[in-house]
Amino acid sequence: MMPQPLADIRVADFSHVMAGPYASHLLRLLGAEVIKIEAPGRGDAMRYYGDNRDYDGMSPAFIAVNAGKKSIVLDLKDANDLEIAKAIVAKSDVMLENFRPGVIARLGLGYEVVKALKPSIVYCSISGYGQSGQLRDWPAIDNIVQATSGMMSLGGEPGDPPMPVGFPLVDTLTGHTAAFAILAALFRRQRTGCGDYIDTAMLDASLAFMASAVVPHLVTGKTLERTGNTGFSGQPTASLFTAGDGRQISLGVVQQSQFVELARHLGRDDWLSDPRFGDPEQRRAHRREMHAELAAVLATKKAAEWEAQMSAAGIPCGMVREVGEAVELPQLDDRDVLLPLHIPGLPNPRAAIVNAGFRMQDDGPWVAEPPPRLDEHRSEILSWLQT
Repeated sequence: MMPQPLADIRVADFSHVMAGPYASHLLRLLGAEVIKIEAPGRGDAMRYYGDNRDYDGMSPAFIAVNAGKKSIVLDLKDANDLEIAKAIVAKSDVMLENFRPGVIARLGLGYEVVKALKPSIVYCSISGYGQSGQLRDWPAIDNIVQATSGMMSLGGEPGDPPMPVGFPLVDTLTGHTAAFAILAALFRRQRTGCGDYIDTAMLDASLAFMASAVVPHLVTGKTLERTGNTGFSGQPTASLFTAGDGRQISLGVVQQSQFVELARHLGRDDWLSDPRFGDPEQRRAHRREMHAELAAVLATKKAAEWEAQMSAAGIPCGMVREVGEAVELPQLDDRDVLLPLHIPGLPNPRAAIVNAGFRMQDDGPWVAEPPPRLDEHRSEILSWLQT
């Protein structure tokens, strides 16, 4: 078996909460050793996230992005602890931090200081609006950037109030962006021997992920119309419908060939000769009529039946599931999407986290160790520093 892709990479992780830890989590899944430097007291605030005190110190949100890391508590305002932090950085390949701009430098671990300790270091800073620009010093968390980026304005029907995505999307996409940048910098370092400084902003990353909504405005000067439960294409056949059992299904019929297959599958060949529905533009112009006729047919069977039958026929169709139903899909077992963990001390020590979202032929992303208890690896790390 080949080693994991980042088996020889060490990350000094000074980040906390979600965006930074998610970036180092992806690196850990690929085999990197991640040393999590936490503040005195309660450590990473995410350890206590949520309203169930049974999980204090090891909240589900913390478990999600910290499996397999090593924890040491250091007070960067203490001279001795700062020297330990510098020693860790000097023996690492990557340093990651997500303090407000300027804070890590005031604590004695700015890029120039770290670069002097380890010239080949890949140093990544994550912040709300970046290390430069007029908004540099503004505080930001996930829902704030969902607002400032325009993301909140995209969902729902025209006239609806803004609505944030129901999970910290900006944090995770920013973590993805940072991990991608770190991998690029490590690849270049392999060829040149040179380190790099990476400035990752939540706003920048959000706009990059929103390219399909941002670029049409940049090109045409017009803002995309909000389409509610209709897909990006605006086609009435790419929308949400209620099946006969009251459950909802989502169709994704956007191509003419798919519409032909849909009409034939539903026994509605008459749609193919109806001038209102003959091509995508006509269906868009008569979206209400098309939607109503399709809704009437889809109300005749259960959602799971439609999903299975249409998918088998090559028609994009998915039953709307709650998260708890989605993670029970046998498909996930077939593809190692969920990674089991044993975490002593939890009400139920058998837990699981989500893998990186891709597979590799040889030893790809995985982790088997639980998240660390606060300061769990102090002795191990201090002993390692003496070697």
